[in-house]
Amino acid sequence: MENQRISQNDNDNRRLYNPYQDLRIPVQNLYQLPTSPEFLFQEEAVAQRRSWGENLTYYTGIGYLSGSIAGASKGLVAGVKASEPGDTVKLRINRILNASGHTGRKFGNRAGVIGLMYAGLESGIVAVRDTDDVVNSVVAGLGTGVLYRAAAGVRSAAVAGAIGGVVVGAAVTAKQLLKRYVPI
Repeated sequence: MENQRISQNDNDNRRLYNPYQDLRIPVQNLYQLPTSPEFLFQEEAVAQRRSWGENLTYYTGIGYLSGSIAGASKGLVAGVKASEPGDTVKLRINRILNASGHTGRKFGNRAGVIGLMYAGLESGIVAVRDTDDVVNSVVAGLGTGVLYRAAAGVRSAAVAGAIGGVVVGAAVTAKQLLKRYVPI
């Protein structure tokens, strides 16, 4: 009886699919495809968050991309300011591209490493606490700041940790406010 109910629920979540419907071929091969995501293990379906690997990829990629864009913008401004009155157009373009590329790589790598550390800390804290809430994100931001500036000394690490915690706290608060007041 239970198996029949489960198979009936599976059929409710599926739609009929005919790959030949637009080709006007009289083939009646109909397939039942799922309309909801499929998971290998039931525990994955219960959790409503990204896995640690997805978090690692997401935060590192977003950090690198945003850092590269910000660095390239700063390098563009520095390249334009560094041009001299007697420079040819080729030389000006070369200065701008070199400055943008150098600064973009530098900022992108720094932001990517920060994203990598944040994702690792947040996933580790979620695994240890077995809950997913705001505290995990803020503590991960604090820890990321401390780890990133640890080589510069205790005071610098403490300041960076406080900045990291405040920035992540503000981001999480802004996200919750957007969810509440902006209809999407």
